[in-house]
Amino acid sequence: MHEILYVGLSQSFFAGLMIATKRNPQVADRILAAWLFLIAIEMGFAIVNASIIPLFEYVFIPFTYGPLLYLYIKFQTTENIRFRWRYSLHFIPFLAVFTTAIVFHGRPVMRLDDFWNADPFLSFRLIYGLSFFISITTYSTIAFVLINRHQKNIQNLASFTSGKITLSWLLVISISFYVTYVAVFILGVYIIFARDPEYDPSLPSYFGLTFFAFAFSFYGFKQPGIFNEILTEHRTYKKGSPRTPVQETKYERSGLKDKDAQRYLQKVLKYMEEKKPYLEVDLTIHDISAELNIPRHYLTQVINGLLGKNFYTFINEYRIQEVKKLLVNDEYSRYTLTSIAYEAGFNSKSSFNSIFKNSTGMTPSQFKDTYMRDGTEKSPSK
Repeated sequence: MHEILYVGLSQSFFAGLMIATKRNPQVADRILAAWLFLIAIEMGFAIVNASIIPLFEYVFIPFTYGPLLYLYIKFQTTENIRFRWRYSLHFIPFLAVFTTAIVFHGRPVMRLDDFWNADPFLSFRLIYGLSFFISITTYSTIAFVLINRHQKNIQNLASFTSGKITLSWLLVISISFYVTYVAVFILGVYIIFARDPEYDPSLPSYFGLTFFAFAFSFYGFKQPGIFNEILTEHRTYKKGSPRTPVQETKYERSGLKDKDAQRYLQKVLKYMEEKKPYLEVDLTIHDISAELNIPRHYLTQVINGLLGKNFYTFINEYRIQEVKKLLVNDEYSRYTLTSIAYEAGFNSKSSFNSIFKNSTGMTPSQFKDTYMRDGTEKSPSK
C-alpha cells in the first residue's frame, strides 16, 4: 500500500503547489490547493505508520473534505461571491474531532480490530463513524445540487457549452468521491462485524484520493474563474473591444415595464437579424448587453418571459436556421456538416448534433438527405 501512498502524496502536494501559485488565482483555486495539501498530509501520516502515530491522530482530516468540496463548487458557480465568516461554520465538526484528538492524544480511541469493545470510547467511535458518513453524504448531495443548478443557470449566460463553464468534470469527480467513501464505509462495517483484519478499509480511500489528486491537478489547474474570465470580461480582453460592461441593476421583475420589455425585445431581434452575433462561437449575454446597452438581467427577463426560452436556446435556434440555409446553399455543397456547423457558430460537433436533433427531430445527415431527395427545404423558415 505504501506505493500508492507515495504516489498520492507526491501528486497531491505538487498539484496543490501548482494551483496555489498559478497566475491570478481565484478564491476557488486557494480552496482547492488547501484540499490537496490536506490530502498530502493525511497520506504522509499514513506512511509514517499507525504504530508511530495512532490512527486517531489523523482521522480528523477527512472531516474537511466535504466542506472544501462544497466551498470550491460554491465559489466556482456563484457570481461576485466573497468569502464570509459564516463559511467557517462548516468546519465545526472538523474542529470538534481535532480537539478531541488532542485531548486523547496517544490513546487507542479508534479500534477497528475490536470496535465493539466496551471501553470508554465506544460511544465516540459510533458517533464518529455515523457523523462522517452523514457529512460526506450531505456535502456530496449539496455538491450535486449546486452543479446541476449551475448547469441550468449557465444557459441564461452563454450560448455554448464547455466543461470549463458547465463543470461537468467536477460532477463526475464529486460522484466518484462519494462512491469511494461509501465503499470505504461498507468495508469498514464488514471488518467491524466480521472481525477480519486482513482487509484494510483505508486502501480504497487512498486509491480514491490519489485519483482525485490527479483529476484535480489536470482539470483544476486549467479551470478559470467562470464569471470573472469567461463570461464577464472575455470579450473585452479577447479582441480589445472598446465596449464596457453595462452597469448591472438588481433583478426585479416589477422593475421592467411591459412597454420597455417589448422595446428591448424588438431591439434584440433586430440586432440578431442584422448583425448576426450568433455566428461568434463564444457569444455570451454580456456581449449583447454591452452592444445594445441593456442591463443583462433585463435581457434575461425579456428572453425568458416573452419568448419562453433561455439564452442558450435562443441563440442556438438562430444557428440552426443558419445551418439549414448553408445546407441548401450550393456554395457550401462541398463542406462537411461539421464545417457548416462551425460556420454557423457552433463550437463542437456533439453540441451541434444534439441541438439540431432536438430542434428539428432529425439528425443533420437525415435533414440533408431529405433535402437532397425531395428538395423541399430550400427556404427554411424560423
